[in-house]
Amino acid sequence: MNGTGERARAESKLRAVVRDLGMGLRFALAGGREGWVRALLTGVGVGLGVALLLLTAAIPAALEERDRREEARLDWPFTSQMAESGADDTLLVTRVDTQFRDRGVRGRVLEPEGPKAPLPPGLEEFPAAGDMIVSPALKEFLASDDARLLRERLPYEIVGTIGEQGLIGSQELAYYAGGTGLADRLGSGTVRLTAFGSPEQLTPEELDPVLMLLMLVVFVVLLTPVAVFIATAVRFGGERRDRRLAALRLIGSDAAATRRIAAGEAFAGALLGLVLGTVFFLIGREVAASFEVFGVSVFPSYLNPSPLLALLVAVAVPAAAVLVTLLALRGVVIEPLGVVRTARPTRRRLWWRLLLPLAGTVMLYPMVGQGRDQGEFNQYLVVGGVLLLLVGVTALLPWLVETVVARLGKGSVSWQLAVRRLQLSSGTAARMVNGIAVAVAGAIALQMLFAGVEDDYTRATRYDMARAQMQVDVSRGMELAPAARKLTETEGVQHVHALSEGYFGDAPWRQEPERFTSLTVGDCATLRVVAELPSCRDGDVFSLSGKYDTDTPSLNRPGQKLYLEVPDPADPSSYGEDVVWTVPEGVKQGRSIPDPVGDERGGFLMTPGAVPAEVAGAVSGKLYIALDESVPYAREHVRNTAAAIDPLSEPMTWRTNERSDRYESIRTGLFVGAACVLLLIGASLLVSQLEQLRERRKLLSALVAFGTRRRTLSLSVLWQTAVPIGLGLLLAAAVGVALGTILLRMAGASVRVDWTSLFQMTGVGTGVVLAVTLLSLPPLLRMMRPDGLRTE
Repeated sequence: MNGTGERARAESKLRAVVRDLGMGLRFALAGGREGWVRALLTGVGVGLGVALLLLTAAIPAALEERDRREEARLDWPFTSQMAESGADDTLLVTRVDTQFRDRGVRGRVLEPEGPKAPLPPGLEEFPAAGDMIVSPALKEFLASDDARLLRERLPYEIVGTIGEQGLIGSQELAYYAGGTGLADRLGSGTVRLTAFGSPEQLTPEELDPVLMLLMLVVFVVLLTPVAVFIATAVRFGGERRDRRLAALRLIGSDAAATRRIAAGEAFAGALLGLVLGTVFFLIGREVAASFEVFGVSVFPSYLNPSPLLALLVAVAVPAAAVLVTLLALRGVVIEPLGVVRTARPTRRRLWWRLLLPLAGTVMLYPMVGQGRDQGEFNQYLVVGGVLLLLVGVTALLPWLVETVVARLGKGSVSWQLAVRRLQLSSGTAARMVNGIAVAVAGAIALQMLFAGVEDDYTRATRYDMARAQMQVDVSRGMELAPAARKLTETEGVQHVHALSEGYFGDAPWRQEPERFTSLTVGDCATLRVVAELPSCRDGDVFSLSGKYDTDTPSLNRPGQKLYLEVPDPADPSSYGEDVVWTVPEGVKQGRSIPDPVGDERGGFLMTPGAVPAEVAGAVSGKLYIALDESVPYAREHVRNTAAAIDPLSEPMTWRTNERSDRYESIRTGLFVGAACVLLLIGASLLVSQLEQLRERRKLLSALVAFGTRRRTLSLSVLWQTAVPIGLGLLLAAAVGVALGTILLRMAGASVRVDWTSLFQMTGVGTGVVLAVTLLSLPPLLRMMRPDGLRTE
């Protein structure tokens, strides 16, 4: 009997729990206008966070798909995929990448040597000579007015578009053109392939510990604000909900039942948020194909969340909504005659709020000073420590807002209205800005970390930017003087230094010479760019001893035969016929100075009159170009002229610094993620602001009815937003600098505050708040109408 009674009581309790949860669901979805408006606001707030979580869950698959497609179209000269001679299954491919303004354009010229030649991914047939097949983005761009200079550079007719399988992004600019005579260019950017792609799985380069630390911190910093936003969204309309629960207590519901009903409402809002979040994600996935952010674009098919991660989101969001609701109700006493929260609350305690950032610091401290040379950072400690420090912002901010606003008082009417409202509901004001405070704190810490380790991943180039800003390589055998003349006449070009280069050996190159030296050919004015010469006229030959050149003095003997390095056109890995030059009498001595590239040359310098015809036809040329930066698009004009001289040339733009590709890709990922989080911040703040205004609609209408000016009420709403935001940004700056300092110490970098980034991040947060406030003014003015006093 006892067992039967216990079982019956358990079943009765279970039915009560299900009944209470179901009642909460009905209140949320069928509770009249107030019910579904609150549910919709909650659903939108949660949905925005869910959409970003699903996007994050789709990123690993998107990156994997981008890598797969990039690998499938590789045309690197892998030995197992190259052929020494043409056959019916070989293809000649020349790389002709270019750049237009700040965007890269991937280009390949193709010449099939037989009917079985491999097709690149995304192509159904080879383009004929003079035709090209382009990516959809490039086709659209070439049709625009902005692409006039790029159209001049690509003298091909568009005959088709590249399929999705041949592109790594929807906005990628790429083309395949048909060509002829590419066999003569083997070894000069041209390869003979039997297949595209890698013959074996490429092993990804391992990240050093500091880059791994950057990735982990980026991951935590971008996702923590999303979780905070979701936790805030499920508490929309909390005051009205608590009054409704008090009414339920009045008709006989106990405290446990009211909490279960509240949990049911939160669960309904979270479920609606999951549905809306999925819709937002699907819409965003389609829209994402139309944009390129920091050079990265995707196809909608890339953005498929991992089923396991999607399931985790689907379970975690409703569970978190119920948990947050139950925790929030612990501080609220709901009695039949009202909600005790409307009385003056007890002051918030500080000591336990300090435990979160303290615990985070304790987790990170053991890795201080570890750097990249002391092994891997513990991923769990890094994630946990950063997470606790950021979550500490959400714990400290309510106490800070309450403490500060309790001491505010005198001022204008709008100021007093705002301060009194903040004193009555400081927790609500703090919750509204928690997300942006967390985001700003994380962004400041990341900016400090990036700035602190940037020098380790940035290499200063040796280019002399005062003498040249671009370089064009001219293929072996092409006349250099006409090319230099055309570039000199190009709009935006101030001067061109033209040098031909090659290498001499003391024996034929097939026999592997023991001693070798370099050859530089140019007129007297150009040779003085690389060396100090005693005197110079056409026909002179000079000898230099470079910094690392020990062979030239021994080779500079009259009558010494030197052999020019000449690759075999049919097989670039071997050497062609010997071109011999005999050292003449009267070679002058010069002194090497840094050239535009920053090198101190050795070897022989020749003026054009001293160069035999067979030598002139076997050296390759380099053109160093000084630009007039005041001419618009000067670099584009140079690229167009270079393409007219040699369609297969690839002009290079010099830079003072070069960054690690892995570091740059992580930095780009941060910017892309930060842009998405920033949009979420703005949208969630706007929804939260509208919910707060809806809660106070009758109060605002009553104040207007009693003669309060709309301007006064509008300013009071602005103050109600500005005060907690200001305090939140101050706290975010403090926590961000502290976290950034710890991360820099962990990375073994010198600690310095990046004040520019700090002010930029706080400025961005302030700008988002101002934009949200302006967008909330129209509904605010509508809510101030006296008819808002109507009730049912």
